[in-house]
Amino acid sequence: MSDWRNVVAVATGNVHVARNTGRSHTVGLRADGTAVATGWNGDGQCDVASWNTVVTIAAGWRRTLGVLADGTVNAVGRRSEGACEVGQWRDITDVAAGDWHSVGLHDDGTVVASGNNRRGQCDVAHWRHVRGIAAGYLHTTAVTHDGVVLTTGDVRGGLAEAAHWQDILATAAGSRHTLGVDARGRVWAAGDNSQGQCDVSSWCDVVAVAAGAEHSLGLRSDGTVLSTGRSIDGQCSVEEWQLGNGGTA
Repeated sequence: MSDWRNVVAVATGNVHVARNTGRSHTVGLRADGTAVATGWNGDGQCDVASWNTVVTIAAGWRRTLGVLADGTVNAVGRRSEGACEVGQWRDITDVAAGDWHSVGLHDDGTVVASGNNRRGQCDVAHWRHVRGIAAGYLHTTAVTHDGVVLTTGDVRGGLAEAAHWQDILATAAGSRHTLGVDARGRVWAAGDNSQGQCDVSSWCDVVAVAAGAEHSLGLRSDGTVLSTGRSIDGQCSVEEWQLGNGGTA
C-alpha cells in the first residue's frame, strides 16, 4: 500500500448482490489527480495507473470510472453490458457506478447513462436541474437543486417512497435500498430492509450517506460514523471511526 499517499477520495466496487462472489476492489484519488487501485482485477478494473488530471472517481461491480479535468470520463473494467461506453461523454462533473450501468452528471444539470437498462435504470435523459446522482443495482436516483429526488429503475429500491422526500441534499443507492440526507441532517431510507439497512430514523446531524449492497453508513458533523445493516464481514464495525475531534457514534 506504499502508493496510497496524499489520497483525497476513495471508492469501493461492490460485490454483485445476485452472485455474491466476495470479489471487490478499492480505488483512490490522489491530490495530484492520479489514481491508484487494489483488489480483484479480473476485468481490469484496477488498471488506473496511467490516469491523470482526475477530479472524481466512482467504482461499481467490476468497473472503475474517473472524471477528468476537461469533463471527459475514463472507464476500465467489465464491458459486456456497455457500462464502460462513456467515451463520448462531455462536460461531466460527477459519475456514479451501479452494478451494470454508469451515470454521468453534466455541468448544465442534465444526466446521461449507459449500460444495462432492463429495469429502466438508464432512462435519465429527461432529468433537469440535477446536482447529485447515485446508482444502485438496478436503479438510479438524483437530487435536484430544489431538494427533489428523481428516481428510475427497479421499484424494489424504494423509488416510489423516495420520490416524495423533500429538502434532500444527497442520496445514496444500495443494491435494493435508497438513502437520503436532508437539510436538517436527518436520514431517510426506503426499499429492502431485510438486513436492517433502512433502520436510520434515529440518526441525526448527518452530513453525508453511503450505501453498500445491504448496509448503510452516515457521516455526522462531528466526524463520527453511524452504520446499520448486514455486517457478517464486519462492514458495519465503525464504532471507533472518527474523522474529527467529536465523540463516538
